[in-house]
This record gives sequence, C-alpha cells and structure tokens, in this order.
Amino acid sequence: MIDVQRLRILRAVAEHGSFNRAARALLLTPSAVSQHIASLERSLGHPVAVRSTRGVTLTEPGRLLVEAAETISAELDQVRRAIDRLTAERPRLTVATFTSGGRRLLPPALARFVAAHPDVELTVREAEPEEAVPMVRDGHADLALTYHFDGPLPLRAGLDWTPLTDDPLWLVLPGGHRLAGRASLGLAELAEERWVLGCLKTEAFLHRYAGLAGFDLRVAASTTDYFFAQTLVAAGVGVSLVPDVSLAPEASLAVVRIEPPRPARHIGVVTPRLRRPHPYAGALTAALTGTVRQ
Repeated sequence: MIDVQRLRILRAVAEHGSFNRAARALLLTPSAVSQHIASLERSLGHPVAVRSTRGVTLTEPGRLLVEAAETISAELDQVRRAIDRLTAERPRLTVATFTSGGRRLLPPALARFVAAHPDVELTVREAEPEEAVPMVRDGHADLALTYHFDGPLPLRAGLDWTPLTDDPLWLVLPGGHRLAGRASLGLAELAEERWVLGCLKTEAFLHRYAGLAGFDLRVAASTTDYFFAQTLVAAGVGVSLVPDVSLAPEASLAVVRIEPPRPARHIGVVTPRLRRPHPYAGALTAALTGTVRQ
C-alpha cells in the first residue's frame, strides 16, 4: 500500500525541485525526506525521482504519483470541508469569481440561489483563473466562475469544467473615431492605432491576432480592469478589445464587431470531482446556467 504521507512529501519535492527545499517547506530534515522517498520507491518497486546537480527530476511513475497525490489531497480537503458543513450551524458555500463575471453574471444567479436557499452562508472571493482554479482544487472554494481563451482548459485531475457561454471580444473605439460607424472591422484596419489593454492576459492573445493580421501591436496603456480600459478609450488614449460580459457602452464609445477569426473567452464553472458533490454547488451552477440562457 502506498503511504499518503510519503505522497505528500513527493508532491513537495516536485513543487520545490529539490529535497532540501522540500524539507524546509515541510519542516523536516533533508535526510528524512530522502528516507521517505526511498521507502516509497521500495514499496512501489520503481524509482520516482532522480537527483542531479540541477535538482530533482521526476520519473514517469513519480509524475503519476504526484497527480494522484494532488487528487487525494484535494479530496481530503473537500471531506474536511464537508465535515465542517455537517457540524456548522449554517450551511456554507464559497464562490470564487473573476471580476467582470462577478459584476455581470453572478449577481442574478445569486439572487435565484438565495431565494431558493436562504439559510446558506455565502462567501464570494474575487480571483482570476490562475488563482481561482487552485482554490477549488485545494478546497478553499467550492466552485469557481472562471474562463479561458482559445484552446483546451488546463485542468488538473480531480476537477470538472461545466461550460456556460462563449464571451466574444469586441472592438471598442472612441465615439468620434473615423471607423466608429462601421458594422464590423478587421484588425488589419486598425494597424496604425494605439491599444489599451483591459487585462494583461489578453496581451499575448492580441499580439497573436495582430500578427495574423500582419501588423505589430502598439500598446499605449495596460490595465487589469476592462471597465477602466473603456474609460481610457473614451478619453482618446487608444482603442481596445473587450469581452462582451465586460462591455460598458456609453455615448462616448463605439462598439464594433470583429471580422473572423473572432476571438472569444470561454466562461464556465470549475468544481471538484467528488463522490458526494457539494449540495449547493450544483444549485448555483444551475442558476448560472439559467442566467446566461436568458
């Protein structure tokens, strides 16, 4: 039988890249870490880690064990939280959400949820995908309203993705811009423009699309808030690419469709994969599904 404590130590070795750093993180001696890994290898019958001057490299069996360790750790955290819920005076639900989703999609879903489950104590935590998904995996959130761009969602084992909606990006121009009256635009027509970024994660995305359109991107301003970015566009700082959920149209702005290939975010819910799912996570997921279908 594989010892869970030794799996935890192997996971720390993988995370920190060396026995010494893992030992410091676990408050153990390096020799104790080495002994645990050696015992794990003996019980398994295969090497799990190779030490070199450049650090520690996991073998293929070692990588499989680390994936299993992450799943087991997440399930144990979820079980602990389930026990806490059983003994709590009120049932609880912790939700992680990205900013624009929390502003536009979550409130109407929460209104439905609260009406149906008034006794549930809600906690909402703002977090971008790179923070929100680990929160669910580690048991610090029961579900995450999140998104990803083109390509498959990089989910770890033990998590499920429920798609909600595609969130197409739009061109946002100053109201008096020479192209503001167009029904649609190709990015190449904006090759000479300065750009305002509403999210740092969109920079590489926009650079790629600009490259496909045959021009180099000129960035005039970078923000971490699409709503702030739109105020900069209204002030004439530049043009921007904004997801549908984050649009805040006003008279001083023009919103124009992008001609294909049209970029989009994919919005969904991340939940832990458990034998006994959280009793209220499914209810809120259903409320979110109802919200985007309206």
